[in-house]
Amino acid sequence: MADNEIARLRELVEEETRQEGDENEETQFENGFSSKTVVGALFVSFIMLPGALYLGLVAGQGLGAAAEWVTIVLFAEIMRRSFLPMKRQEIYMLFYVAAALTGLMADKGISGGPFGNLIWNQYFIQSPSASVVAHDIPSWVVPPAGSIALQNRTFFDMAWFIPICLLLLNEILGRFNSLSAGYFLFRVTSDIERLPFPMAPVAASGATALAEAASKEESWRWRIFSIGTVIGLIFGFFYIAIPVFTGVVFNKSFTLIPIPFFDMTINTEGILPGAITGVSGDLTKVLTGFVIPYPIVQGSLIGSLVCRVVLAPFLQRAGVFGDSASSGWTPGMDAIYTKQATDIKFWLSIGIGLQIAIAVIGFYQVIKAFKNLRAQSKGRGLEIKIPKGRGDLALWIPLVIWLSVSCCYILLCHYLLSIGPNSLPQNKHFPPSILLALLVFYGLIWSPINSYVSARMIGLTGTGVSFPFLKEVSIMKSGYPYADIWYAPIPLNDYGAFAQKFREIELTGTTFTSVIKVEAMMFFVIIPASFIFWAFFWHTSQIPSGQHPYAQKFWPIHATWQAMFNTINRSDSGITWVREAINFPRIGSGLAVGLVLFGVVKAMHWPELFFYGLIGGSGAFPHDVIPTFIGAWLGRKYFAKRFGTDNWRMYTPVLLAGFACGTGLISMAAIALALIAKSVNYLPF
Repeated sequence: MADNEIARLRELVEEETRQEGDENEETQFENGFSSKTVVGALFVSFIMLPGALYLGLVAGQGLGAAAEWVTIVLFAEIMRRSFLPMKRQEIYMLFYVAAALTGLMADKGISGGPFGNLIWNQYFIQSPSASVVAHDIPSWVVPPAGSIALQNRTFFDMAWFIPICLLLLNEILGRFNSLSAGYFLFRVTSDIERLPFPMAPVAASGATALAEAASKEESWRWRIFSIGTVIGLIFGFFYIAIPVFTGVVFNKSFTLIPIPFFDMTINTEGILPGAITGVSGDLTKVLTGFVIPYPIVQGSLIGSLVCRVVLAPFLQRAGVFGDSASSGWTPGMDAIYTKQATDIKFWLSIGIGLQIAIAVIGFYQVIKAFKNLRAQSKGRGLEIKIPKGRGDLALWIPLVIWLSVSCCYILLCHYLLSIGPNSLPQNKHFPPSILLALLVFYGLIWSPINSYVSARMIGLTGTGVSFPFLKEVSIMKSGYPYADIWYAPIPLNDYGAFAQKFREIELTGTTFTSVIKVEAMMFFVIIPASFIFWAFFWHTSQIPSGQHPYAQKFWPIHATWQAMFNTINRSDSGITWVREAINFPRIGSGLAVGLVLFGVVKAMHWPELFFYGLIGGSGAFPHDVIPTFIGAWLGRKYFAKRFGTDNWRMYTPVLLAGFACGTGLISMAAIALALIAKSVNYLPF
């Protein structure tokens, strides 16, 4: 029953992204890398990227969907009016480039490519908060405090040579690792397990709608996309534009809809101590509920409410969440701090156990799928149906690439940590076998397991998994006592999201070789652009300064936290309560609960997707799952009956893509007006 349900969802996902007239034909794969893609990458790198860089420092916000959809709409319109309509493969590649080049390190407001990390490092080592660890930060991370390179605010100094070389090496190795691991996970979860990836059609449907509008008469897909865009424009005006613009003009943001959510945690703590209560006013969550299968959303709601609201008071009274003396939950904490405190004290270990249960179930499903394939092949060997012309490789090739790159990371980290900073020659006295074992665990054991679990969850529910403070806690428990490990390129990664990227690429009919070309091109575009603009901004004025209000206000706070976490593995200091975050008996309990829940779901013949929703919801904010459930319920009970179930399922991903486009466009307009207003404020007339 569960296999049939997943198979139906997968067929629906593929139907949602087929172009008009292609319903009964196999997907034709075409190259998406062209001169238009190159021009689009240059536009994003040299026009969008500096704006994203400055906006992050000024307001702590990124361009995000604004950069993606503004670039796509602009180029699609230019090409259409030039009688050179873009194929959906080219449109999606532009989307891919814009999404990759305008990422934001949200907590610090750092955008604009990888050189932003070096700017943060130069600030941190000179900040008062870093005085306790500054002398322990190696020169391969950043020049020492007081060096000429930092005083002159320039990258053109030999003191930066090794940090920049390591940055470039990390960019190269990271691309190889993410592409190879993502492709391998895609082949396992999509080709072998045949998971649906319910959120993949959103970006693919947007590209398809724009391509159809450019080359054909208006189709239903373009009409739905336009409706979603108008809804996004209206909602974005109230949710994004008004706070951004009023924040610049009046120095205080005016929000009609609280960002990020209505928080009632403090109001309900008297009757629900330790619980997280509230609801998000973000309409995106409701539209996302239209897309995700109903059993997943239903399971997420139950899992979140049971774990984060119903059980919380009982766990708090049992002393599981601790108290103020043990840095646990205390009255007066809002939703974010409550979740952080309760995660560290209890839910992190339970969550790890639940995810291990998903991994065990996933491995079982893969073995089962392999056995079925072998049975179907009748002794002729393993046969997996691969679409013709997709540009696939033998599975052993990405596996060897990932393994080789991961070993390079392990050896590189081991070498960097063995030399240690000059002030700590005793660093070499730490047993190298323990250090190597820790790095091997990160790179060759935990990262692949976590990535596979995340890819399966994304393939089934559209949402991955995360483990906060896992790195910090594991380093503390390893006994490694020095600060340089916090700056080493440790191979602790989650590549699950890249499996969905390859699914999106497949749905748009783009060859996988296009992605390799685009990634290579982006490396030679983003690195120079990031270097040029960060070097220029840093040389013209100190970062942060009065010209960068967000960075000036929040960077000192983040510097204090980073300095504090850089010392948690020292025996003479550190945050002792973090050691409690990983509790092996609780991990075992989480594993047992996960397997029992799966058995119950199978025994009751409930949808298997309901089980994965339960597990995903156990770590989610109720604020987010409530509006998502409202959207899923409205879609199931009202819109599906009005438009027809099949039609409604076809409409929803296109509607969500249009909504993202509308909010992106209004965000870009608000950002532009805000920057103009901010510039005018400094004029003497």
